[in-house]
Order: sequence, then C-alpha cells, then structure tokens
Amino acid sequence: MSQNIIHTAVSVRQIALQQVQAIPEELFDVHPQAFANTIRWNVGHLVFSLDYFLSLCLPFHSNLPQAYATFFHTGTKPADWTLAPPTKAELIQYMTGQLERLGQLAPEQFDQSLPSPIEMGPLRFEFAGEVVNFALVHEAMHLGTISSLVKVIQHELADSMK
Repeated sequence: MSQNIIHTAVSVRQIALQQVQAIPEELFDVHPQAFANTIRWNVGHLVFSLDYFLSLCLPFHSNLPQAYATFFHTGTKPADWTLAPPTKAELIQYMTGQLERLGQLAPEQFDQSLPSPIEMGPLRFEFAGEVVNFALVHEAMHLGTISSLVKVIQHELADSMK
C-alpha cells in the first residue's frame, strides 16, 4: 500500500508540472477579484507546502529558500510581498526537484507512526502516510484553483479585447 502513496505522489506532481509549464508567465501575477491569490502564489504554495508536510512526518529537510515561507505559507498574499517573488522557471526547478525526491522515498516510511499526532483543525494524523496523503489532496485542490484561475484570467482578457 505504501508504494501506492509514492506512485500517486509522483503522478500528482507530474500532472502539476505539466499544468504549470503550460501557463504563460504573464498570467502568473494577474489577480482576479474572485480569488484570494494569484497563479504564482498557488504554484509557490504547492512547492512550499509539499516540503512543509514532508518535513512534518519524514526525515526530510527542505532545500527551499527561507523567503518561500514569507511568500507562500498559508495566510500570505502577493499584496504583502516586499521582495520580488521567484520566477516561473525557479518554481518549476523546485517542483522538478521535489518530484525526484518523492521517487526516492522508502515505502516503509509511510507506515511509521508519528512521535505525536499532528492536528490541523478537525484533522488528526497519526502516521506519516496520512500526512503525505493529505499533502496530495491539498496539491490537487490547488491544481484545481490554478486551472480555474487560468480560465477566468483568459476569459477576462478576451472580454477586455472586445
């Protein structure tokens, strides 16, 4: 079963990479009123969150710049950024690196119980695999948001050309 988690993680990240690579960077910072954040924020949040979740439950050390927490942790937003955010190319580089690292995880790590349960709101995780599964669901949710952002931005751009 744990090998399935790795396979799913790799598949979800491959889908994310394909989706992000296909988006023109000029759309990354457009902020439609109906959304809390931009495409760049959501992509960066995917990168930051995967490292964050893996570091909660596995011997996994993030290689992300410290500024990524300031840019992309839950509750942050582009309107508050005081530094230039990472480029699309940099975000894709980190996504690709994470994909490689996911493929190197050992399946038996997911069956290990956590030293103490992790609670996030109503959620409670007692095993590493539960945290990783949640990370995958979280990534899929943000991929849906990114897809919706692209559609809305393209629609708004088309309307502005009329």
